[in-house]
Amino acid sequence: MTMRDIRGILFLCVTASLSVMAGCGSGNQEADKEKEAIPVKVMTIEAKDLEKTLDYVGNIKAKDEAGVYPKVSGKVIEKVKDEGSPVKKGDVIVYIDRDEVGFTFEKAPVESPLTGVVGRINVDLGANVEPTTQIAFVVNMERMEIDLDIPEKYLPFVALGQEAKIAVDAYPDKVFIGKVTLISPVVDLETRSAPIEITIDNKDELLKSGMFAEVRLVVGEHKNVPVVLKEALMGKGDNLYVYAVEDHKASMRPIKTGIRYGELVEITEGVKSGDVVVVMGQQRLHDGASVETEELK
Repeated sequence: MTMRDIRGILFLCVTASLSVMAGCGSGNQEADKEKEAIPVKVMTIEAKDLEKTLDYVGNIKAKDEAGVYPKVSGKVIEKVKDEGSPVKKGDVIVYIDRDEVGFTFEKAPVESPLTGVVGRINVDLGANVEPTTQIAFVVNMERMEIDLDIPEKYLPFVALGQEAKIAVDAYPDKVFIGKVTLISPVVDLETRSAPIEITIDNKDELLKSGMFAEVRLVVGEHKNVPVVLKEALMGKGDNLYVYAVEDHKASMRPIKTGIRYGELVEITEGVKSGDVVVVMGQQRLHDGASVETEELK
């Protein structure tokens, strides 16, 4: 065997060894990659009471309110009540000097048609008014109402006396409770909806006419059910799933959901109270993936 042949054999051996070492290194890298933990945020499923609601917006107005009009033409010569003044039915708000020919001077009273508060006075002293001129606006603020139009498909879920939860911007931490007091028996042909009326007790007069309100009609309640944040859900339609975490491993769990309330979703099958599920970072996961968990705050 010549020196040239020996060199060739040595070259082949070295090349083969390098190939084997490279292959081993690649395998180790793949193994390390498999073992690399994916960081995720998790939550522990708790049992809560959830409500099923129909959500709407509307304007608040006084249950009893009325415009005040004079019975005669003339000039406003005296104001008896100011805006915000309490009035009883029949109390005089302003006096008018009637300008009808043949009448001797006599102040003509303009009276409140109901008991409540003078919400607005629309005329100044000396103003000429007619029977069609609205002198003032009177409201009884002890009871307020909200009128809503309910689509016909939801009407079976609405009943007289049903509770409604009302929120207004003026009191962000307070929930006002109202009741459904009227449901129209007729559905509008154009909008396919029916008017309903919600009445709210307002003896402390916190609510004012004209306020914008968010209304939630409670149509069902599920008590002590497991719930998750909606961010935990993966999939579409009826094919939903979550990733549960067991022994630092992700476990894909097909689930079924119940009612939803804001950010919370009821889980009826697949996971239970006490299970830990991923709510952030699950897009990178697969069944059996190693995870590094951090509790969602």
